[in-house]
Amino acid sequence: DWDDIPPSSALEVISEEEAVQIIAEPLLPIQSSTLRDYVDHSETLAKLVHLGVDLSQVEKRQKAGQLLLTLDFEKDVKKILLFLKDVGIEDNQLGLFLTKNPYILGEDLEALETRVAYLKSKKFGQSEIAQMVSRAPYLLLFSVERLDNRLGFFKNELGLSVKKTKDLVIRLPRLLTGKLEPVKENLQVCQIELGFQRNEIQQIVYKTPKILTASKKRLKQTFDYLHNIMGIPHHMLTRFPQVFNSKLLRIRERHMFLAFLGRAQYDPAQPSYIPLDQLVSLPDEVFCTEVAKASMQDFENFLKTL
Repeated sequence: DWDDIPPSSALEVISEEEAVQIIAEPLLPIQSSTLRDYVDHSETLAKLVHLGVDLSQVEKRQKAGQLLLTLDFEKDVKKILLFLKDVGIEDNQLGLFLTKNPYILGEDLEALETRVAYLKSKKFGQSEIAQMVSRAPYLLLFSVERLDNRLGFFKNELGLSVKKTKDLVIRLPRLLTGKLEPVKENLQVCQIELGFQRNEIQQIVYKTPKILTASKKRLKQTFDYLHNIMGIPHHMLTRFPQVFNSKLLRIRERHMFLAFLGRAQYDPAQPSYIPLDQLVSLPDEVFCTEVAKASMQDFENFLKTL
């Protein structure tokens, strides 16, 4: 499961192994069951609710409830809200952002500013930082050292240029916040089990970063079908890696329909060649008329026979 795990406290540096083992504790004093019960007594909670923070979600997050109850809106919260607006989180997104990451309200403002300054020093633009922070809400909880190590990992592991490494994490910022183990495992699977060359893996990951966080089982099943059943060679899969993001069922149904029609031709040297992206990305109607040269009705009737 690809979940971001926040560090347990701003001051405490924890390893990724420990982070995985954090177990949620009861959030609030037993006598009160929900944060809602505190809203009338807490100006901070009332104002956060007004901003659109969903307390029923916040209290599911470990220690987040206690944290919010200790904060003073004027003294602690306001400066973080202004900081987030500076970073580029829109007013109407603040509630959702804080629902996902209430912990940022307990962070040291200077530490947060240092992390943004670090990203700017790495030539991430203002709007790119805003996009990354809103798509990976825990991003700014992590130290400069960790962010730096992460960027270094993707650059070295994939042999990407600095610019391409930046592009990669702008498109999938969770790569900076999630666990590294699944990523390392997927890279191993691509190389050892699926037999891609290093430069092919580099191209595949750069075109479709989600492969790094996909389920290993799904990757293997999809590859097995494309390569061993449909006969697609590695270099073609490298050209169209988006096929790995498609549902196997969809690939199978469409391939079998084309095979039934005698049109399953994936070799670019042949006149009736069908590019893989057309096989998977087109809506059914367009796939039928343009690729299969058949009607929707023919396709539906065929699927009933499977």
